Amino acid sequence: MTIIDTHCHTSRYWYEDVEGLLHHMDQNEVAQAVLIQCMGAYDNTYQTQCVRQYPERLVSVVLIDAARDDATEALEREAEAGAVGLRLTPDTRSPGADPLAVWRKAEALGLAVSCAGHRDGFAVDGFAELIEAVPDLPIIIEHLGNINQPEGGTPPEAIYRKLYGLARYPKVYIKIHGLGEFCRRNTPVLEPFPFEQPIPPLLDLAYEAFGPQRMMWGSDYPPVSGREGYRNALQWTMDRFANKPDAERALIFGGTAVQVFKLNK
Repeated sequence: MTIIDTHCHTSRYWYEDVEGLLHHMDQNEVAQAVLIQCMGAYDNTYQTQCVRQYPERLVSVVLIDAARDDATEALEREAEAGAVGLRLTPDTRSPGADPLAVWRKAEALGLAVSCAGHRDGFAVDGFAELIEAVPDLPIIIEHLGNINQPEGGTPPEAIYRKLYGLARYPKVYIKIHGLGEFCRRNTPVLEPFPFEQPIPPLLDLAYEAFGPQRMMWGSDYPPVSGREGYRNALQWTMDRFANKPDAERALIFGGTAVQVFKLNK
């Protein structure tokens, strides 16, 4: 199985530099990773440099200031520099006559959108209408749609049903991360498994809605280091799908990302 990490942050000035990420990837036999720009950071120079230095290991999902009048031109430049995707929020809108201009530009450039936001933002009717307006644009909902807060239970059914109902759109995908995002930790930490039982069924709900062909794993490195850690975020998540066919697990932990982000196989 080729493992691909679809959600990593790296920076010289916040979190960790790229060498730390590569160390964890090597230790856990992760072949490639998708660098996801931090919210509010519109200078993508470092990510671009990382991809150029390690082209066989990394690709870049960038951030631009969509409120600028020249946002679409900025996105074109990022795509020319090698970006494979753009990070947006469900409520991102462009100034001017077309509020969806930056979304349409991403679609036209053949990019994917990694979508971050509050769970309520994914569940509103306006986001579904946006998806319908850009039918060929791959949109990846991050962090299980942010119904993943470690409250030790399942979020309100009306919210997650509406959010996961977006699976009716064939170009909508979902990212899953480590159990530490939505499980309550035992205090003190108990070995060999530190979370309270039962485990909330959020991964099962995502699987039922999207299927393995539209799910992808991402570590959320380095914030994951403050939770269960990189290795456990991978292994314990893989364990939750141990009863699935090998071909399906291969999609969730690598194959879907290859298709969406056009990665080297």
